[in-house]
Amino acid sequence: MPQMAPMSWIMLFLFFSTMLVMINILNYFIYTPKISMMSNNKKITVKTSNWSW
Repeated sequence: MPQMAPMSWIMLFLFFSTMLVMINILNYFIYTPKISMMSNNKKITVKTSNWSW
């Protein structure tokens, strides 16, 4: 029945949209950045400045 075709397209769109979101979420939480051991020895200096108007 041709009248039911739009429902099929909406279901396909929702399926692929949810798969895209799920893959992006998994990639976000699985990725671990590489932190070198040299960066732990460096001190972080914060330069503060007082503004007077």
